[in-house]
Amino acid sequence: MSVLIVGSTALDSIKTPRAENPRLLGGSASHAAVAASFFAPVRLVGIVGRDFPARYLALYRKHKIDLEGLQIAEGNTFHWSGEYEANMNNRRTLATELGVFETFLPRLPESYRDTPFVLLANIAPSLQSHVLDQMRRPKFVVADTMDLWLNIALADLLKLLKRVDAFVLNESEARQLTHEDNLVLAAKKIHRLGPKHVIVKKGEHGAILSSGGQLFLSPAFPLGRVVDPTGAGDSFVGA
Repeated sequence: MSVLIVGSTALDSIKTPRAENPRLLGGSASHAAVAASFFAPVRLVGIVGRDFPARYLALYRKHKIDLEGLQIAEGNTFHWSGEYEANMNNRRTLATELGVFETFLPRLPESYRDTPFVLLANIAPSLQSHVLDQMRRPKFVVADTMDLWLNIALADLLKLLKRVDAFVLNESEARQLTHEDNLVLAAKKIHRLGPKHVIVKKGEHGAILSSGGQLFLSPAFPLGRVVDPTGAGDSFVGA
């Protein structure tokens, strides 16, 4: 029951009203892989630079994540810096340094190509399609996305949607993609683009699954104190 996870592997410098922490483990694939590792064996595909801390490689291994597909290249790891407002919902990017991620082309080891379950974590849809081109008949494929790809790579995303079983996006992205304010109607429109299953993330208000003509609504776990929401959506889809 192994799951192949492909996405970004990064270092995040996070500032919130409560704390500031530099160069934390980040990236869509990192968050998703650690979360998924609690439920299934994980095979990780990504790229890091020579500056990637050894303690994070050790953390991957602690979670028994297979790192054969992790490329270690000359140069610096993708680094993102951001600051959250007091409500922890709004954030602004302070700096983005792509480093080795700028030329990332996912390469699947031969042993990965028969993995039955695939999570295409948030990266460019052209790279997500490139991963599927290397797979041999996976049983179930999930793709995540973000508003950036809706703005600059919509055609590639629409091609990808014809090839995936499940599609994950947040509520603003669902509205942007379908031009529907009503999320129920938005999900129906997304089904017509290809995916049989659609998950709409609603942040602190949980998520909606649309599948087989039915809806399943899941609340979020109630928290009185939020410390850092970075990677919450990636961790959710990984799990």
